[in-house]
Amino acid sequence: MHIMEGFLPSPWWIIWFVLAVPFIIYGIYQINKLVKQNREILPLLAVAGAYIFVLSSLKLPSVTGSCSHPTGTALGAIIFGPFVTAVLSFISLIYQALFLAHGGFTTLGANTFSMGIVGPIFGYIIYKALMKVKINFYIAAFFAATFADWFTYVMTSIQLALAFPAAEGGFMTSFASFATVFAVTQVPLALMEGVLTALLLKYVLQVRSDILVKMKVMPKETVKEVLGRGAKA
Repeated sequence: MHIMEGFLPSPWWIIWFVLAVPFIIYGIYQINKLVKQNREILPLLAVAGAYIFVLSSLKLPSVTGSCSHPTGTALGAIIFGPFVTAVLSFISLIYQALFLAHGGFTTLGANTFSMGIVGPIFGYIIYKALMKVKINFYIAAFFAATFADWFTYVMTSIQLALAFPAAEGGFMTSFASFATVFAVTQVPLALMEGVLTALLLKYVLQVRSDILVKMKVMPKETVKEVLGRGAKA
């Protein structure tokens, strides 16, 4: 997903920066507001950021000028929402560009938009929709993480197709080509990320269920129900 430094031509790298900035600014506002209300969230906020950084650093070669990897953004999106996750992703991408030569600064806007904005928004929507119809918490988390990952790569394919339309067939042919190549590595990676995220949320639920209730990730009744099933098992 990380599009490498200098790969996107003008004006596309500028456009993605402009589109990403409002989400990041609002995310910073939300983080300040949440921390003022409850400083107990800081360790969990750090865990969500570290999860994004570590998982999205595990890259596999894929499309020329890009790569495949897990994103780790669903954990933050489920607990804190997509705007906070945009900021966590933005920070992770800066450190990766600086110290790992992973991604780049001219493509920071594009990478943030796909991994830190589009993926988390879809993951958040899917999680909330599944919880509303009373799907099992861990299953909801699994699908949220899996689809957050997949939608990130759909967005990256769109970004690359817009910048490099095919000579014959234009955008749609280029998009189909990029998306198909990504799918080879990204489908299994997303499924594994879904499982890992569900397991991590299980641990968070066991040790700090109070924060999940305060953040409206799930109501207290659901926490008792899920933890009660675990105790019986």
